[in-house]
Amino acid sequence: MHLNFRPGFIAACLCTLGVLQAPALAAAPPVQPMEGPGGLGDRTVTIVKRGIGRAAASSFVFYRSDDAPAEGRPVAVFIHAWGAPNPQAYGAWIDHLARTGYLVIFPRFQELNRTRPSDATANAERLLKAAFAELASDTEARPDPKRVALIGHLAGAPIAANIAADAAAEGLPVPRLVFAIMPGGIASDAKARGIVLRDLSKIAPETLVVTMIGDRDARAADLAARRLLRESSAVTPERKLFLRALSDDHGFPSLTATLASPAGADPAYDGGALKLPPEPPRDPKQPAPAFKWTPDMALTGEQTTLVAQINNARTDSLDYLAYWKSFDLAASAAFAGADAQSLKANPRLGDMERWGDGWPVKRLVVETPRLTPPPVPVATQPTPAAARPKPQRRP
Repeated sequence: MHLNFRPGFIAACLCTLGVLQAPALAAAPPVQPMEGPGGLGDRTVTIVKRGIGRAAASSFVFYRSDDAPAEGRPVAVFIHAWGAPNPQAYGAWIDHLARTGYLVIFPRFQELNRTRPSDATANAERLLKAAFAELASDTEARPDPKRVALIGHLAGAPIAANIAADAAAEGLPVPRLVFAIMPGGIASDAKARGIVLRDLSKIAPETLVVTMIGDRDARAADLAARRLLRESSAVTPERKLFLRALSDDHGFPSLTATLASPAGADPAYDGGALKLPPEPPRDPKQPAPAFKWTPDMALTGEQTTLVAQINNARTDSLDYLAYWKSFDLAASAAFAGADAQSLKANPRLGDMERWGDGWPVKRLVVETPRLTPPPVPVATQPTPAAARPKPQRRP
């Protein structure tokens, strides 16, 4: 039987086949390293997952089930984005931290539709004080208060900076590293919606402050990141870094550095599955605590969209080689007492490895933030000619 196809039909079929085959022919992104910064960690150990506190004021704690070292475990405090209080949204990163030896504390500082942004920092501080107090004598968790790092995502970034500023005054361990990733949600003033920044000049001079953004939807995050660096004025520029992850569509799937991209969902870290102590019974003779709802407790439409992206985020090479690796290297430098310049000089920091065809993935942008120039003094009025001293003639 002879089939007579028109040339246009054949061309359409070939184009369709090309489209369908393009992903299969595209270069694959780099895989997660087996070990080292951003690596898999020990996959043989079990991760302990606990809820501490009570239902309305809780933190989640994660660490390896093996014996803690004599000096204790380094602590990574994970401050979530506004509207994302379930550790499941960051489960992949938390799993990486726990498997590489960290004790991870995840304070759930927000009750959806019941917490004001202005109360977020105080809530997080109260939860952290309770968590450190409960874990201090725990021989399995065994936090090392001399090796504490704060990770803050979006609105969690200014909260982390606030905690660092007042850690000593609040009786919390002074963090050695503030890692603010895709910072946002900062209030423009004390009456505006958002996280009000405290006096960041009180951040300890020995702290490393690292801010990191992506190149998608980057303007607001860029301004916020540079503000955090600028206002932590007691920390010298040698102890600060500004990082930018770049999107790359050379291969398939492409790498896209969005505001939500540091998240990576893992159902194994669902906070709803972790049992928490019930609320203590309330004395019926005492009036119920007053609660007044305000509009800033609710998520805006933009925040709702962003939270949906966070909760559905999946891990990729940006997670392994940009976000996780940068934090791992920064924390190692901070705990060793090194400054950010030694971190910047580390060739592994900016390297994003290669696509499957050997083409290099776009490197991280690594900058030392510039000092804000001093204010220009107000020009003085010229001295009137009559008041100027007369020039003296030479004899």
